[in-house]
Amino acid sequence: MNWISKVRNSLPFMAKRETPDNLWVKCPKCQEMLFAQEYEENQRVCPRCDHHGRLGADQRLATLLDEGFALLTQPEVKEDPLKFRDTKKYTDRLKQARAKNPHRDAFSVGSGEIEGRPAVVGVQDFGFMGGSMGMAVGTAFCAGAECALERGCAYIVVTAAGGARMQEGILSLMQMPKATVMTRRLKEAGLPYIVVLADPTTGGVTASYAMLGDVQIAEPGALIGFAGQRVIQDTIRESLPEGFQRAEYLYKHGMVDMVVNRKDMRRTLVGLLDYLRPAQAA
Repeated sequence: MNWISKVRNSLPFMAKRETPDNLWVKCPKCQEMLFAQEYEENQRVCPRCDHHGRLGADQRLATLLDEGFALLTQPEVKEDPLKFRDTKKYTDRLKQARAKNPHRDAFSVGSGEIEGRPAVVGVQDFGFMGGSMGMAVGTAFCAGAECALERGCAYIVVTAAGGARMQEGILSLMQMPKATVMTRRLKEAGLPYIVVLADPTTGGVTASYAMLGDVQIAEPGALIGFAGQRVIQDTIRESLPEGFQRAEYLYKHGMVDMVVNRKDMRRTLVGLLDYLRPAQAA
């Protein structure tokens, strides 16, 4: 035994401390390593480059609504109506998604207040099968609109989706006119319908309720569009402009009303609720 080993064995060295695997996260845009706690406290916005990461439904509702809001029960719908199977059964994909998510499907609704202003907030979670729009999402969206109609308050929806859920075929596409009818009912009742476009908002969701708001708000850098950029380029056989389909490009060209940083979202919504509140509530 050499002298280094003798000294090491004779001294009361402390055991090596274990470092949690989730102590640090890497920003997907600037690739900087961020302290995970700081990242979460900053609502998943990178303090270095301002990249807006994706939020789960519970975290999104908690950042927008005051404490004590009520979470609406997600409606029951018939699962796997087409007995669909690709590389896996659709039922197995649902089980897999639910094992990683506290909710039964991709759309959750909270009813409460935003700094004392009554509001119903619906949130689409990209973490559940890419936020895809199936019967459960369409039914939950309509349930949120019904709640807003009953309360006589604004309906705010945060979208984040890859489009329609292919495992439900035409039944998924039927959610587009179904949700559109509900936005019309809100308009006829004189109630504000505000949409917050988060990254990404694409496909059938963009072609329906995501672009029908009285006010369209986008988060910085959010991808917003119907078809993918490569599909469009191959179709028109032309190169697309820099930043095409990003929030800032759409704002510049009049497709959205404003681009708002996540830390300013509550304050912006409060201002809109005060401005758009029904005349009888003024």
